[in-house]
Parts: sequence; C-alpha cells; structure tokens
Amino acid sequence: MARSGEGPRGIAARAGSWSARHRWAAVGIWVLFVVIAMGLGSAAGRVDVKESEQLSGEVGQAQRIIEDAGLKEPVGESVLVRATDRSTTSKAPEFREAVAAVVDAVGRTGRVAEVTSPYDSGTISKDGRSALVRFDIRGDPDTASERVEPVIEAVAGVQEKYEDHLLIAEIGGASMGKTFDDAFGDDFKQAELSAVPVALGILLIAFGALVAALLPVALALTAILATTGLMAIVSHYQPMSDTADSVMLLVGLAVGVDYCLFYLRREREERDAGRDPATALRIAAATSGRAIVVSGVTVCVAMAGMLFTGLAEFQAMGLASLMVVAVAMVGSVTVLPALLSLLGHRVERGRVPFLNRAKRRGGHAGGSRGADGSGESRFWRAVLDRVLRRPKVSLVIAAGALAAIALPAVGMNTQNLTLDQEFGDRLPIVRTYELVNEAFPGGAEPAEVVVEATDINAEPVRRAIADFRSRAVSSGASRGPVEVVTHDAQNVAIITVPLVGGSDQDRAEKSLALLRDTVRPDTFGKVSGVSAPVTGQVAGSKDFNDQIVGAVTPVFAFVVVFAFLLMLLCFRSLTIAVTSIVLNLLSVGAAYGILTIVFQHGWGASLVGAEGVGAIISWLPLFLFVILFGLSMDYHVFVVSRIREARIQGRTTRDAITHGVVTTAGVVTSAAVIMVAVFAIFGTLSMQSMKQMGVGLAAAVLIDATIIRGVLLPAVMALLDDRNWYFPRWLSWLPDLTHDEVAAPEGPAREETGAGPRGTDTQVPART
Repeated sequence: MARSGEGPRGIAARAGSWSARHRWAAVGIWVLFVVIAMGLGSAAGRVDVKESEQLSGEVGQAQRIIEDAGLKEPVGESVLVRATDRSTTSKAPEFREAVAAVVDAVGRTGRVAEVTSPYDSGTISKDGRSALVRFDIRGDPDTASERVEPVIEAVAGVQEKYEDHLLIAEIGGASMGKTFDDAFGDDFKQAELSAVPVALGILLIAFGALVAALLPVALALTAILATTGLMAIVSHYQPMSDTADSVMLLVGLAVGVDYCLFYLRREREERDAGRDPATALRIAAATSGRAIVVSGVTVCVAMAGMLFTGLAEFQAMGLASLMVVAVAMVGSVTVLPALLSLLGHRVERGRVPFLNRAKRRGGHAGGSRGADGSGESRFWRAVLDRVLRRPKVSLVIAAGALAAIALPAVGMNTQNLTLDQEFGDRLPIVRTYELVNEAFPGGAEPAEVVVEATDINAEPVRRAIADFRSRAVSSGASRGPVEVVTHDAQNVAIITVPLVGGSDQDRAEKSLALLRDTVRPDTFGKVSGVSAPVTGQVAGSKDFNDQIVGAVTPVFAFVVVFAFLLMLLCFRSLTIAVTSIVLNLLSVGAAYGILTIVFQHGWGASLVGAEGVGAIISWLPLFLFVILFGLSMDYHVFVVSRIREARIQGRTTRDAITHGVVTTAGVVTSAAVIMVAVFAIFGTLSMQSMKQMGVGLAAAVLIDATIIRGVLLPAVMALLDDRNWYFPRWLSWLPDLTHDEVAAPEGPAREETGAGPRGTDTQVPART
C-alpha cells in the first residue's frame, strides 16, 4: 500500500493494482505468454545434455573423443550361463549344449551382432562354473532398450529348457534399461501425476470451495507449461534433461501453489474483516504480493547456486527450477489479482457444505476469528502463548532437539549407490549382476581407456597398448581379460579393463587409481601425442563424487551470502538477516540428520522400505541444501513480513510476533501439508535415490513449518525484542527496499508514535 493520497509504491502493489484495473488484459497477456512459450519451445525442440557434458575431467574427455570421432559404441549385452550344482562345469556336454543354444537363440532374433561364444573368447570363470556369451544390440545405442525385448524372451526360452541344472540370464545396458523402465518408469510417472490431485484435495479442504482450490493449481500448472516451453528454448544454450523436467515440476507445483495460497488467503482474510473486494485486493497485493516477490527472488538465488557445480545435470536442474519459480512469481502478482478481481465473491463458488460450515464456525485452518476479523489458529495461538511465556526454555528445547537430530549427519557416508543398494533384491537382474561380478570381477562394470593418437597403428602406440594390457593385469588392477577394439579410420582405440573389486566401490576405485596413476604413465605416458583418459561406471562415479565435493564450498557460499543480502535489503534488519540464515541452516541440518539416521544407520528404515542401504546417494546433500534453502524462505519471508507489518502498524514486538504467527499459521500449515504430501509420494517409490529425496524434502518442510516457524522463530524474536529491527547506520547507504510496505489498513488507524524500537540505530518507519 502507500501513504495517504499516494498510489501503490511497491512492484507487487503496482502490478496488482494495474491487473485489477485491466483484468481482461492481464489474463489475456498471461494466456498469450503461456501459449507463445509452449509454441516456441515446441518449434525449437529441446537439446538434452550429452554424455560428454555430464562431467568434466577424464570421463568427459573420453566421451568427447568418442563423439568427435563419430563413434557410436553399440550397447553390449551378456548372457550368463552358470551351473547351479558344483558337479557341472563348462566342460560338461550339457553346459556346452546350453551355450550353443543361447548363441543360436539370440542370433535368430535379428536384433544382435558380433555374437561371441565363451569358448572362443575365453570368458569362462576360474572355477569353470560360469561363462558369458557376449553380443551387441544392433542400431542406435540410445534406443537399444526399446529393441531388446525379443532377445530377452529368446534367452528366457533357453532358460526354461535347462532350468534344472543351469542358470541362464541376460544382463547389459539395454536389458537393465528395459527392466528398470518397466519396473519403475510407470511408478515414477504415476507419482508425478498424483501430485496434482493430492494438492487439489488438500486445497479443497483448506478453502472449502472448489473455485478457490482450483486457482492455485491452475496457476502452478500454467507456470509449469510455460516453463516447459522456455526450457526447450534455453536448452540450445544450456542443455536440459529428464531429471530437470521432474525437478522443475516438483518445484513449480510447490511454489506455484504456495504463492497463490499466500495471496488468496490474505485477500480472503481482508474480505472476512469487512473490507470490500477492491480494498481487500489492494491490501493483499501490497502485503502478500511483496512477500511473494521477496521469497521468489530469494528462491531463484538459491536455485542459481546449482549453476556453480560445474555439473551439467545440476546446471540444468538449477536453471529449470529458477525459471519456473520466476514464472510462478510473476503470475502470482499479475494474473492472480486479475482473476480475483474478475471472480470477486464468486471465488467462494463450489463450496463443500461440511468443510465450509466448519470454517465459518472456527475461522481459517481450524482457528478462531480475531477481533479484526482475521483468521487465527487456535492451536498455534496456544503453542505461541507457551513459547512467548518462556522463550529461553522454548529456544533451548527446540534448538537442542534439532541439533541432536542433525548430529548424525556429521558421519554421513555419501556414495553412488550400487545396483543392489538402489533396487535391492526385488528384480532378478540385480542378482544376475551380482553373480557376474562374483564370477568375473569387474566384468559387469569394466573401465574403458579411450586411446587417441595421430596414428593409432604407429609402432610406439601399438607397443604402448600391448604394454598397458599386460601391466593392467600384472599390477593387480585387473584379472582380465583386457580387450582392445581399434578404429583405424578415426585413430582411436578402446581398451576394456574389468576392475578388481567389481561391485565393491572402494576396491574398484583402488584398481582405477592403479590404472590412472601407475599403469597409464608407465605405458602411454612415454609416447608423445597420445591421450588415454580412463572412463567407465567406476570412473564416472569417482569423478562425480570428487566434483560434487569440490562444488560444496562455492555453492554454499553463494547461496548463503546472497540470501543474507536479500533478507538484509528487503527487511532492512541485520538481525533478521542473520537469524533467517541460521534457522534455515538448522532446518537443513536436521533433514540431513534424518536421512543419515534412516538410510545409513537403518533406524526406522523398514517403515520406508530402505533396509540395508547403508549410504546416502552422493548428489543428494547438495541438491537438498539448495532446494530446501530456497523453499524454506517461502514460509520465513511470509511470516516475518506479517510480523514486520504488524510492527509498523504500531504493535509491540511481542504482539507483532503473536499476530504474525497466528494469522499466517493457516496458510503455512496448508502450504506445508501440500509440500509434505507431494514429496512423500516420491518417498514411496522403489528407487532408493528417489525415496531418499522424497523423505529428505518432506521431513525438512515439516520441521520448517512447525518447529522452526512455530517455536524457534517466535522464541528468538521474543528474546531479541527491539533488537530484531537493528540496522547499523554505517549500512544506511544500502538501497531501501522496504518503502513499499503496507500502512495500517483503511478504517480506524492505530496511533503511530513515529519512533522506532529502542536500542536500534535506525527506526521502523511509521505510516500515516
């Protein structure tokens, strides 16, 4: 709002005022924007992250050599033939017959090439009880999983014939991709689709009216659709990915619903207080609208932290999240006021009788109606009364409890989850993977050395390749067989090296280090003009972890520093800025602790289906920090804005705290319930990485909306009292972004003293 006789001063207030006056134009512009963004995105097409862009370092270098050479390595598959009793070996006639049957069956499908018998390639285990039939899937390797089904069926037919004495099972990139897509692809899509009806159902309970419940969902969905189009356009400069799509949907739904909920609840509250729709809308624009802008910018800054990781997947997720938050924020302060102006009292249409009666009797969110007509939560008023009576005790208990929960995170073990950790023993292919690694250590996940030379057939290069093959085994890094495929025209050779350690990540990484640090320098290092980066699953995991660890400090510093500066400028209080950062870090720490307790130490793991995982997936802590730090600011900015607004209107700090917390409790609770419910859906998925993400996000949001906002924030602010508004004079040169704060609402005004809180270097401005 503004001073008497002035128009709206803040961006949100001006945008809301213009939209209310030009409501059809505002709605039309928004619809046009969404349609144009989708149309341009569809026309431009999306560019996805290439394998060579996923990581820097050796893995990325190896993939770039392959791509630049125009090589498309076919997807390799293997069929394990294993004797189920100790008396049978590869020399037995029945074993040989089964191998021949496998070779014949897969060859007849017409989908494979380069079928190799273990009796020709030597892929027979040392104990003689296991053998591998190897072949490649024809066609584009990117779509191999879509063409592998006839091969899987052919292998299954051979297994039926020999199931009494032999285990015959297929494994490889294509078969694993198809198995996981079939088992979890629909599961994941269903979780994404379930998020919208879950959010709608909770909003219907919160508002008791269908139209009011549909508005937040409609805004979130249109923001997501527009961002999908923008992502396609931007992908030509920053490639995107399917993971970025999923994260964008989650974040877009969360903030889109939250922002609309904040705005709509304030507008409803002002109308319930007796104000006409136009006045209620102006107040909502100047208060909740401003909080949305502050929150949105803060969330965007947090999401931008992912751009500093140097990881293409994280950069895609960060940019996609940043865009959807910005679009949802703009929509909330433009098209939403226009829709509310158009609907007026019709926003109450589609009332659910039972829910509506309950709300009319009890106010918002089960609360009681205050003297000013505002909805106040009875539950949170009761909690707050106790907190404010004993703020020190409340602070010690709440902070101590969260610190205790966060403490186990100090020993957090992060790693790329192995196949059995990620999927457990629910899928037969996981058991096949374990058996292959047991019989042929490292065979399921070999290292690859991509050798590039001016002349790959030059004598020094050929000698270095031969030396590398022999030393890879003699050094103890591999037990063989070490295979070489040479591409003469491209002057590239690819050496496949099964690593000792197999699925044991620690042992496999030691073998990888031997190859990189000892074997390679002693062979290829002596030949000038030769590049020999080592890649593969183990190398990718190691390099990814190293890059994640290296990104922690710059990402952490960027997010914390810029969030601090934004809070400092938007609330013009050094104290508020510091406490905001500390409380958010405490919330994130508690989420880390819960993840460690459940997934690493196994406490309560059976409740979420996470037995035996023993580790946190390596990318999750950094991802959670950025997402949670951003989303936590939603509630924090909204609650603190309401407290400051009450303080500006002349209330004492404690009265302002009470007013701010109890009048926002309903909307914060509703928003938190939606987020927790949506994130909890992902906690029910079978993949442990998705389960960990869902549990971590849900736990953090729950802690943030209850202990942090309902206990710690009011306790800290009560103890600080007037020091909450401390702003040193030496910082007075900073721009003042508080000029657009709302005055006392129209009607009987409180008497303002014009003096700021005691003990501050500046004043909280009085409004007239």
